[in-house]
Formats: sequence, C-alpha cells, structure tokens
Amino acid sequence: MQELESRCLKFAVDVRDFCKIIKHDTINLVYIKQVIRSSSSIGANYIEANEKLGKQDLVMHLKISRKEAKETQYWMELLITENDLNRNTLKQEAEELRKIFSAIINKLEKNIQIPNSKIPE
Repeated sequence: MQELESRCLKFAVDVRDFCKIIKHDTINLVYIKQVIRSSSSIGANYIEANEKLGKQDLVMHLKISRKEAKETQYWMELLITENDLNRNTLKQEAEELRKIFSAIINKLEKNIQIPNSKIPE
C-alpha cells in the first residue's frame, strides 16, 4: 500500500514539474490546471481509501482514483507540448495506475460479501 501511495505522489510531482516547463499560453493554462488537479487527486483519493471506513468506502475511493487517472490521460492528450516523449511517458504512467486500481477494485468486489435480504415468508 505504501509503495502505491509513493508512486501516486511521484506521479503528481512529475506532472507538476512537466507543467512547469511546457508553454503557458491561453489554451494550455486551462489544461494545466485540470491535469494538475486530476493527477494529484489520484493519490489523495487513494489515501482516503486507506482510512479503513469500510470496504464499500474503500472501493468508492479506489474508483475515484481510477477515474482521475483516466481523466489525467485525457488532459495530457490536450496539452500542446514540444516534447511528446515526456507527455507520453506520463500518459503511460496514468494508464498503469488506472490498471492497478482496476485490479484492486476487481479483487475487492469479488471478496465483498453482500448479505442476502430477508424475505418474509
């Protein structure tokens, strides 16, 4: 768990640093704000997920982390850059994080026991 948290933090820092060096024109400024928000939200929601408020809360926050990883990929695609290598590397990391969260969610959802509702006879 700590390793994934660190990976999410590193990703958010890498996105932030990338945004510092790209062209800050009228269009990019909007996308920069969005990509910084979504990339940092991945780890923030993962931290929330680990607060042990129940399995359903855990799954919900993991799904938000996964959604934010997908959103980050979208905003990265819209950024106008002169160095697509860095942008593509960050998009790939967002995709890997999304897949990790999907795997965790799938495993948890299989293990969550939904109690049978009692039907009056």
